[in-house]
Amino acid sequence: MSAAVPVAVLSAAVLHAVWNGLAHRIQDKLVGFTLINLAYTACALVLVALNPLPAAAAWPYLITSVVLQVASQLLLLRAYQLGDFGQMYPIARGSAPLLVAVLSVTVLGDRLGGGELLGVAVISCGLAGLAFAHGIPGRAQLPALAAAAGTGVMIAAYTVSDGGGVRHAGTVGGYVAWLFLLQGPTLALIAWARRGRGLLVGAGPAVPFGLLGGVLSLTAYGLVVWAQSRGNLATIAALRETSIVIAALIATLVFRERLGRLRIAAGAAVLAGIAVLELAHP
Repeated sequence: MSAAVPVAVLSAAVLHAVWNGLAHRIQDKLVGFTLINLAYTACALVLVALNPLPAAAAWPYLITSVVLQVASQLLLLRAYQLGDFGQMYPIARGSAPLLVAVLSVTVLGDRLGGGELLGVAVISCGLAGLAFAHGIPGRAQLPALAAAAGTGVMIAAYTVSDGGGVRHAGTVGGYVAWLFLLQGPTLALIAWARRGRGLLVGAGPAVPFGLLGGVLSLTAYGLVVWAQSRGNLATIAALRETSIVIAALIATLVFRERLGRLRIAAGAAVLAGIAVLELAHP
């Protein structure tokens, strides 16, 4: 794995944490996610015109990923409606690396060395610490936790789907463009069906945040898909989840949520896991 791959993935992690922070900042979460997906659609229209069509073998993966991505956004939206950013985000993101590691080996035939397995395990433990730094949640928080955990399952599933799809597509740009062109209108139509013409009434102040969030999200995912075409899926998934460290800072500095010593230690564990992953490569 070339040095450009971890740089791209870590850059994507920063962008991902920022766009999620923007999405959580918007009071009406359904409006926020609708605006994000409208930005997806506009950017994807340009990208589709500039990139070749993915190969036929990639389309089953691409369609599967669209369904999983829309499901993950609906679950994440619900998690943000019910819970705090500093808790929901790490649960949603932190449950994915181990699932990706298992699926990439069992479904795609990737092989992980001992160092890579150790790195994934250390990062996952650190992410769990970030998620549960304030103790075991009570029963009232179960719906939020279920939505966040469901998001993690969807993330793992579409990560593996895209990892296979981009290897068959023959074009990273074309794959990403069609992924977001199909995804963007789908979620926007679901939101319209839920609320109708009242969806964007009074949404003016949220527009710049939502559209910027969409551009950042598309850029972040484009970087990840490019990395998936050149590196190991489980390693990339683990590196990608360092966005939780950035999100913890956003939760503390922007949303004034308590960080605490345990979250600091868990963040350090994530960084240690990254170091293990890097040392595992020749």
